[in-house]
Amino acid sequence: MGLFRPATVAHAHCDLYCGVYDPAQAKIEAMSVWKSAQKYHDSDDEVFRARAIIIKEQQAELVKHHLGVLWTDFFTADHRSEFSNLDDLFWRAIHQAGVAKKSVDPADGEKLVQLIDEIAEIFWQTDKAKGMGVYAPS
Repeated sequence: MGLFRPATVAHAHCDLYCGVYDPAQAKIEAMSVWKSAQKYHDSDDEVFRARAIIIKEQQAELVKHHLGVLWTDFFTADHRSEFSNLDDLFWRAIHQAGVAKKSVDPADGEKLVQLIDEIAEIFWQTDKAKGMGVYAPS
């Protein structure tokens, strides 16, 4: 009987404190949301368009995940005090990911990317980011 017991599945991103936090993960997914919506409109192939929607929705869900991890695992209470708009900015970005997930308007994906860029500006102002970020601004 033990052979047929279900395996335990574990999912984690940064409960190990790997030290790799960066808004770039969310931005890459958000760019895919934006570009998938554009490709949807550029095609008249219904199968391609259906695939574009599926990919866009999957990537939007990943944006929500990456932003949630960044918000709750990277930013501290001190950051929330220092950057008074931080919580609202994250809420708007995660909400916008949901809007873009439901929409085929490329402007919704573009707005999502812009919100993530605002989060990245704050991220890179923190001393904590300097030792953790992967894609520092040039």
